[in-house]
Amino acid sequence: MIFFQYLANGLILGGLYACIAAGFSLVWGVLSIINLLHGSFIVFGFYIAYFSYTVLGIHPFLSIITSGLVLGAIGYVVQFFVINRVVARSVLVTLILTFGLELMMNNAMLVSFSADYRKVILQNSLGIAQFGNVFIPLDRALSTLIAFLLILLLWLVLRLTSIGRAIVAVRFDREAALLMGIDVTRTYAVTFALGAALAGAAGSLLSVSFPIAPLSGPLFLSKAFVICVLGGVGSVPGAAVGGLAFGLLESFGAVLFGSEYALTLAFVVLIILLLVRPHGLLGVKGF
Repeated sequence: MIFFQYLANGLILGGLYACIAAGFSLVWGVLSIINLLHGSFIVFGFYIAYFSYTVLGIHPFLSIITSGLVLGAIGYVVQFFVINRVVARSVLVTLILTFGLELMMNNAMLVSFSADYRKVILQNSLGIAQFGNVFIPLDRALSTLIAFLLILLLWLVLRLTSIGRAIVAVRFDREAALLMGIDVTRTYAVTFALGAALAGAAGSLLSVSFPIAPLSGPLFLSKAFVICVLGGVGSVPGAAVGGLAFGLLESFGAVLFGSEYALTLAFVVLIILLLVRPHGLLGVKGF
């Protein structure tokens, strides 16, 4: 029965990780930018949820609206006024730029919130459900459900709205999109805003499960990177599948090799996958 407990833990973790990676994958796939700011966006979303709950009493699951809007607005401004100026240059330039912005944001949070780890302790927790010898923390399970709903919402936006279709068009052929009259600069900014909004919402969901400090961003960024490549760059469903795969790897890897080697195991699997399927589980070959 212990197998089912680790399976449940892996799936719950995987849902949260999928939400972390979906926005990162979207930005990478459409803008060809490896956004090193993404981890900091997640941490800032966490702090919005933390202070909303401790100061105003707003539940973290409701704070996803605030954190999503705030981070989405920040992402739009950063992309429109800063990154768009260098988006056509080499990947190295955008890497350095987002790395510099990440350092600035991390230091600002460090000065503002101190280096202490914090976590939301819910006064009215939903408790733990028991199915035989399997225990499910209901707050975490609800976080995972909301995470998948957010990913589904992003997928529907990309498929059913005009801005979503513009994003898909720019992703596949930027020059053709320009000829069709699509405002590529604005589309890039909206795409980056969507990625940042999803990162902020993920930070709010994580606040009830993990302690987080201002410098926790690189940890989440590395996981988002692995999941994105596992699922396929630019694929929203791929991020969901990659997140679940990563959650299961981390859960069972911690049992077999110890929790300190869980991330190493994920990178080993990533390398093997790249050798046999370089475009990821659901990615498009050659993109």
